[in-house]
Amino acid sequence: MSTIARGRSLAATACTLLLLVGGPVLAQTPGETPDPAATAPGVGEQAERTLQSARDTAGAALRAVDGDPRAQELTAGLLQPIYAVAESFAFPTFYWLAFAAMAAGVVSFVLQLTLGKLVVMSRMGFSPAEIVSDLVGLVVSLVGLVLATQAAVENSSFTQSPAAVLSSAGVGTVIGLFLYVWGQRQELDAARGRTASAKTSGKQAKLASAE
Repeated sequence: MSTIARGRSLAATACTLLLLVGGPVLAQTPGETPDPAATAPGVGEQAERTLQSARDTAGAALRAVDGDPRAQELTAGLLQPIYAVAESFAFPTFYWLAFAAMAAGVVSFVLQLTLGKLVVMSRMGFSPAEIVSDLVGLVVSLVGLVLATQAAVENSSFTQSPAAVLSSAGVGTVIGLFLYVWGQRQELDAARGRTASAKTSGKQAKLASAE
């Protein structure tokens, strides 16, 4: 094949490739861009489908556990002793004590999280672990107070006696104040210990650097 024939063949091939590649682009009107939503599903739709699939899987797993005889037997074995204890303590005095104990916890932890932390911070002491611990204690006490009250309403005459409720709340408040004072002293002692330890570490670091 001559050089001119080769040139014509290459030119024809190049024109064909240009038409194949550039034809769809040239066919678009100026300013027209492909719609991403038409070519691929949106991220929101994928997330929604994934979340729905997770919900269906969790629901199926829960239904399978609820229908399993072994799970039912295990649940009965766990709850039966608790039911027996609850029935043996279903008298007004028990709910009086439970209400007072939960009220004491609520009062103590509320004061610890407010006044107690202000006193500690005024002494240049701060402990995030103590705050988390007091928050957990407050949540547990609040839940216990609600559950004790609900159980007393259903199983006892404790809530029908204003004298019993008020006396239990009063005793719980007094106990909570004592617990707050005791806890504040413990926290202040811990803050002083942390301050002294920091000072000692600083002195040792200075001596080591001087040597």
